[in-house]
Order: sequence, then C-alpha cells, then structure tokens
Amino acid sequence: MRYEHVKKYNESQFKRLVGIKPSTFERLSGKLRLIRQEVESKGGRKPKLSVEDILLATLSYLREYRTFAHLAATYEIDPSNMYRAIRWCEDELIKMEETSIPGLKALRSKEYRVLTVDVTECTIERPKENQNDYYSGKKNDTE
Repeated sequence: MRYEHVKKYNESQFKRLVGIKPSTFERLSGKLRLIRQEVESKGGRKPKLSVEDILLATLSYLREYRTFAHLAATYEIDPSNMYRAIRWCEDELIKMEETSIPGLKALRSKEYRVLTVDVTECTIERPKENQNDYYSGKKNDTE
C-alpha cells in the first residue's frame, strides 16, 4: 500500500495501520528526505520509491514481519532493492534521537531479555572406537 493511499486516512485509522501518528510520520519522513537529498546530490540513479514509501515499508516490515519479497511485490521493485531501502531507513532511524531505539547498554540491562540461537552447522563427533574390532577384513563382492 503506497503512502498516497494511506495519507487519506484520518489520524486514528492511520495510527492503527502504520503504528505512529501522522504528525510523527511527517516529521520522520522530512528528516529522511533531507538525508536522502544529501546522498542524491553526490549523483547516481534516482530511487524508484519515495522517502514516504520507504518509511512506510520499513514500519510495515518492523510491525508485521513481512518478508522482503512480499514488500517488494507490494511496491513493485526487486527484493534486493527493498532490502537496501529498509536497511538504509533503519540505520537512519537508529541515528535519530527522537525515535528512542534503545542502545546496547539499555539492551543489556535487566529490563530487556534477549534470546540468541546459534543455528550454524557443526560436525558431529563420532565415537573414537577401534574400527578393527568390528571389521572382518572381507570386502563386499559385487561380482
């Protein structure tokens, strides 16, 4: 859903859908627009998504846990471009003081509980028994 459609909602509907008030959304998008203008002044291709659409997609990603493929289909862009846009927006929101995203010290305090799961592959340790005890010495005859 594009920002042009969402901005027509009243304040309560907007907050229910997006998660923040329209005034907060406008303030954040204004700051992001200034940051993006600095980046665009250096050259390069013009992005397909507006700052408002990127912020809306980021809030939707954070609120609804939508996949990048699903968001990219909604905004009709490539998933890798959606990933880059959301990462850029998240990084800039973290840098802003008014977004109140807690820092590392706050996350380590007792108020927050963090669960980390390591899902990397690891080798299975086999028993170190002597194979000669179980091997008869005969080879399989396939003839």
